[in-house]
Amino acid sequence: MNRFSNQIILITGGAAGIGKATATEFLQENGTVIIWDINDEAGNACVNSWTELGYTTVFAKINVADYAEVQKGINDIIEKFGKLDVLVNNAGITMDKSLLKMDSIAWQRVIDINLTGVFNCSQIAAGFMAKQGKGVILNASSVVGLYGNFGQTNYVATKAGVIGMTKTMAKELGRKGIRVNAVAPGFIATEMVAKMPEEVLKGMESKTPLGRLGKPQDIAKAYAFLASEDAAFITGTTLSVDGGVVIG
Repeated sequence: MNRFSNQIILITGGAAGIGKATATEFLQENGTVIIWDINDEAGNACVNSWTELGYTTVFAKINVADYAEVQKGINDIIEKFGKLDVLVNNAGITMDKSLLKMDSIAWQRVIDINLTGVFNCSQIAAGFMAKQGKGVILNASSVVGLYGNFGQTNYVATKAGVIGMTKTMAKELGRKGIRVNAVAPGFIATEMVAKMPEEVLKGMESKTPLGRLGKPQDIAKAYAFLASEDAAFITGTTLSVDGGVVIG
Protein backbone atom coordinates (compact mmCIF):
# COMPACT_ATOMS: atom_id res chain seq x y z
CA MET A 1 0.00 0.00 0.00
CA ASN A 2 1.02 3.61 -0.58
CA ARG A 3 -1.44 5.40 1.67
CA PHE A 4 1.05 8.10 2.68
CA SER A 5 2.62 9.14 -0.61
CA ASN A 6 3.44 12.87 -0.56
CA GLN A 7 2.62 13.09 3.15
CA ILE A 8 4.88 14.49 5.88
CA ILE A 9 4.76 12.56 9.15
CA LEU A 10 6.35 13.59 12.45
CA ILE A 11 6.89 10.90 15.09
CA THR A 12 8.19 11.84 18.54
CA GLY A 13 10.27 9.27 20.39
CA GLY A 14 10.87 7.67 17.03
CA ALA A 15 14.32 6.15 17.53
CA ALA A 16 13.30 2.95 19.31
CA GLY A 17 10.46 0.64 20.23
CA ILE A 18 6.96 1.53 19.09
CA GLY A 19 8.12 4.85 17.65
CA LYS A 20 10.72 3.19 15.44
CA ALA A 21 8.23 0.55 14.29
CA THR A 22 5.71 3.29 13.51
CA ALA A 23 8.26 5.24 11.49
CA THR A 24 9.08 2.10 9.52
CA GLU A 25 5.40 1.47 8.83
CA PHE A 26 4.85 4.96 7.42
CA LEU A 27 8.07 4.81 5.39
CA GLN A 28 7.04 1.51 3.86
CA GLU A 29 3.87 3.21 2.67
CA ASN A 30 5.85 5.97 0.95
CA GLY A 31 5.53 8.61 3.65
CA THR A 32 8.25 11.16 4.37
CA VAL A 33 9.05 10.68 8.06
CA ILE A 34 10.68 13.01 10.57
CA ILE A 35 11.63 11.41 13.86
CA TRP A 36 12.38 13.29 17.04
CA ASP A 37 14.22 11.77 19.98
CA ILE A 38 16.61 12.81 22.72
CA ASN A 39 18.93 9.91 21.82
CA ASP A 40 20.79 11.39 18.88
CA GLU A 41 22.98 8.29 18.38
CA ALA A 42 19.94 6.03 17.97
CA GLY A 43 18.09 8.63 15.91
CA ASN A 44 20.94 9.10 13.44
CA ALA A 45 21.43 5.33 13.18
CA CYS A 46 17.75 4.90 12.27
CA VAL A 47 17.84 7.60 9.63
CA ASN A 48 21.08 6.28 8.12
CA SER A 49 19.67 2.76 7.79
CA TRP A 50 16.35 3.98 6.34
CA THR A 51 18.12 6.30 3.89
CA GLU A 52 20.20 3.37 2.63
CA LEU A 53 16.91 1.63 1.83
CA GLY A 54 15.82 4.62 -0.24
CA TYR A 55 13.37 6.16 2.20
CA THR A 56 13.03 9.91 2.77
CA THR A 57 13.56 10.58 6.45
CA VAL A 58 15.04 13.17 8.82
CA PHE A 59 16.13 13.08 12.47
CA ALA A 60 16.18 15.95 14.95
CA LYS A 61 17.16 15.90 18.62
CA ILE A 62 14.15 17.51 20.29
CA ASN A 63 12.96 17.47 23.90
CA VAL A 64 9.16 17.57 23.62
CA ALA A 65 8.89 19.07 27.11
CA ASP A 66 10.67 22.20 25.87
CA TYR A 67 8.11 24.42 24.11
CA ALA A 68 10.74 26.52 22.34
CA GLU A 69 12.52 23.44 20.98
CA VAL A 70 9.24 22.01 19.71
CA GLN A 71 8.31 25.31 18.07
CA LYS A 72 11.64 25.55 16.30
CA GLY A 73 11.49 21.90 15.25
CA ILE A 74 8.05 22.22 13.68
CA ASN A 75 8.99 25.53 12.06
CA ASP A 76 11.97 23.73 10.49
CA ILE A 77 9.66 21.03 9.11
CA ILE A 78 7.31 23.59 7.58
CA GLU A 79 10.22 25.52 6.12
CA LYS A 80 11.74 22.39 4.58
CA PHE A 81 8.63 20.54 3.43
CA GLY A 82 5.91 23.20 3.36
CA LYS A 83 3.41 21.23 5.42
CA LEU A 84 2.81 18.67 8.16
CA ASP A 85 0.17 16.00 7.56
CA VAL A 86 0.47 13.66 10.55
CA LEU A 87 1.79 14.06 14.09
CA VAL A 88 2.30 10.94 16.22
CA ASN A 89 2.85 11.93 19.86
CA ASN A 90 4.72 8.77 20.83
CA ALA A 91 7.47 10.08 23.16
CA GLY A 92 7.08 8.91 26.73
CA ILE A 93 8.93 7.74 29.83
CA THR A 94 8.27 5.82 33.03
CA MET A 95 9.62 6.47 36.53
CA ASP A 96 7.68 3.92 38.53
CA LYS A 97 7.21 4.08 42.30
CA SER A 98 4.27 3.49 44.59
CA LEU A 99 2.38 6.57 45.73
CA LEU A 100 3.94 6.61 49.20
CA LYS A 101 7.46 6.34 47.79
CA MET A 102 7.17 8.65 44.78
CA ASP A 103 9.00 11.96 45.00
CA SER A 104 8.05 15.18 43.23
CA ILE A 105 10.92 14.77 40.73
CA ALA A 106 9.60 11.45 39.43
CA TRP A 107 6.08 12.87 39.29
CA GLN A 108 7.01 16.03 37.43
CA ARG A 109 9.43 14.46 34.96
CA VAL A 110 6.82 12.00 33.70
CA ILE A 111 4.17 14.73 33.52
CA ASP A 112 6.55 16.98 31.58
CA ILE A 113 7.32 14.42 28.87
CA ASN A 114 4.15 12.37 28.62
CA LEU A 115 1.52 15.07 29.06
CA THR A 116 3.04 18.52 28.58
CA GLY A 117 5.00 17.15 25.63
CA VAL A 118 1.75 16.09 23.95
CA PHE A 119 0.30 19.54 24.58
CA ASN A 120 3.37 21.32 23.21
CA CYS A 121 3.58 19.29 20.00
CA SER A 122 -0.17 19.22 19.40
CA GLN A 123 -0.77 22.93 19.92
CA ILE A 124 2.03 24.03 17.62
CA ALA A 125 1.33 21.39 14.94
CA ALA A 126 -2.40 22.10 15.02
CA GLY A 127 -1.73 25.76 14.26
CA PHE A 128 -0.12 24.81 10.96
CA MET A 129 -2.63 22.06 10.23
CA ALA A 130 -5.51 24.50 10.71
CA LYS A 131 -4.01 26.78 8.07
CA GLN A 132 -3.75 23.78 5.74
CA GLY A 133 -7.35 22.84 6.46
CA LYS A 134 -6.41 19.25 7.29
CA GLY A 135 -4.22 17.06 9.45
CA VAL A 136 -4.09 14.11 11.81
CA ILE A 137 -2.86 14.03 15.41
CA LEU A 138 -2.35 10.65 17.08
CA ASN A 139 -1.58 10.33 20.79
CA ALA A 140 0.03 7.49 22.73
CA SER A 141 -2.10 6.49 25.69
CA SER A 142 -2.02 3.09 27.41
CA VAL A 143 -4.43 0.53 28.76
CA VAL A 144 -3.24 1.56 32.23
CA GLY A 145 -4.78 4.95 31.52
CA LEU A 146 -8.12 3.13 31.34
CA TYR A 147 -7.87 0.91 34.43
CA GLY A 148 -4.86 2.09 36.50
CA ASN A 149 -1.75 0.18 37.53
CA PHE A 150 0.12 -0.37 40.78
CA GLY A 151 3.22 1.79 41.15
CA GLN A 152 2.43 4.07 38.25
CA THR A 153 0.50 7.01 39.64
CA ASN A 154 2.46 9.46 37.51
CA TYR A 155 2.40 7.40 34.31
CA VAL A 156 -1.28 6.52 34.64
CA ALA A 157 -2.16 10.16 35.27
CA THR A 158 -0.49 11.14 32.00
CA LYS A 159 -2.06 8.35 29.96
CA ALA A 160 -5.54 9.03 31.34
CA GLY A 161 -4.92 12.72 30.70
CA VAL A 162 -3.98 12.00 27.10
CA ILE A 163 -7.36 10.32 26.58
CA GLY A 164 -9.16 13.42 27.86
CA MET A 165 -6.97 15.70 25.77
CA THR A 166 -7.67 13.60 22.70
CA LYS A 167 -11.44 13.97 23.10
CA THR A 168 -11.19 17.70 23.70
CA MET A 169 -8.82 18.35 20.81
CA ALA A 170 -11.04 16.31 18.50
CA LYS A 171 -14.04 18.50 19.40
CA GLU A 172 -12.09 21.73 18.99
CA LEU A 173 -10.21 20.88 15.81
CA GLY A 174 -12.72 18.83 13.82
CA ARG A 175 -14.19 21.83 12.01
CA LYS A 176 -10.68 22.80 10.96
CA GLY A 177 -10.25 19.46 9.19
CA ILE A 178 -8.05 17.91 11.86
CA ARG A 179 -8.75 14.45 13.24
CA VAL A 180 -7.39 13.49 16.68
CA ASN A 181 -7.28 9.95 18.05
CA ALA A 182 -5.34 7.93 20.60
CA VAL A 183 -3.98 4.40 20.77
CA ALA A 184 -3.85 2.50 24.06
CA PRO A 185 -1.28 -0.31 23.82
CA GLY A 186 -1.30 -3.26 26.17
CA PHE A 187 1.79 -5.33 26.99
CA ILE A 188 4.15 -4.77 24.06
CA ALA A 189 7.45 -6.57 23.50
CA THR A 190 9.69 -3.54 23.11
CA GLU A 191 13.43 -3.63 23.79
CA MET A 192 12.78 -2.45 27.36
CA VAL A 193 10.13 -5.08 28.06
CA ALA A 194 12.27 -7.86 26.58
CA LYS A 195 14.85 -7.27 29.33
CA MET A 196 12.34 -8.10 32.08
CA PRO A 197 12.58 -11.41 33.99
CA GLU A 198 10.99 -14.38 32.25
CA GLU A 199 8.42 -14.86 35.01
CA VAL A 200 7.23 -11.26 34.57
CA LEU A 201 6.89 -11.76 30.81
CA LYS A 202 4.92 -14.97 31.36
CA GLY A 203 2.65 -13.08 33.76
CA MET A 204 1.95 -10.48 31.10
CA GLU A 205 1.14 -13.17 28.58
CA SER A 206 -1.20 -14.95 31.01
CA LYS A 207 -3.19 -11.72 31.52
CA THR A 208 -3.63 -11.29 27.77
CA PRO A 209 -6.57 -13.26 26.30
CA LEU A 210 -4.74 -13.68 22.97
CA GLY A 211 -1.94 -15.39 24.87
CA ARG A 212 1.04 -13.34 23.73
CA LEU A 213 2.69 -9.98 24.08
CA GLY A 214 1.98 -7.45 21.38
CA LYS A 215 4.62 -6.51 18.83
CA PRO A 216 5.60 -2.89 18.18
CA GLN A 217 4.32 -3.47 14.64
CA ASP A 218 0.83 -4.15 16.05
CA ILE A 219 0.74 -0.60 17.40
CA ALA A 220 2.39 0.85 14.30
CA LYS A 221 -0.32 -0.61 12.07
CA ALA A 222 -3.00 0.88 14.31
CA TYR A 223 -1.39 4.31 13.99
CA ALA A 224 -1.17 3.91 10.20
CA PHE A 225 -4.84 2.97 9.99
CA LEU A 226 -5.94 5.93 12.08
CA ALA A 227 -3.74 8.29 10.05
CA SER A 228 -5.10 7.04 6.74
CA GLU A 229 -8.22 7.87 4.76
CA ASP A 230 -9.52 4.47 5.84
CA ALA A 231 -10.27 6.21 9.16
CA ALA A 232 -11.58 9.44 7.63
CA PHE A 233 -14.70 9.48 9.84
CA ILE A 234 -12.98 8.48 13.08
CA THR A 235 -12.02 11.16 15.58
CA GLY A 236 -11.96 11.53 19.35
CA THR A 237 -11.58 7.81 19.96
CA THR A 238 -9.07 5.75 21.94
CA LEU A 239 -8.29 2.46 20.24
CA SER A 240 -7.13 -0.29 22.62
CA VAL A 241 -4.54 -2.50 20.96
CA ASP A 242 -3.97 -4.88 23.81
CA GLY A 243 -4.82 -8.47 22.90
CA GLY A 244 -7.88 -8.18 25.12
CA VAL A 245 -6.18 -7.14 28.38
CA VAL A 246 -8.89 -4.62 29.22
CA ILE A 247 -11.61 -7.26 29.02
CA GLY A 248 -9.38 -10.06 30.32
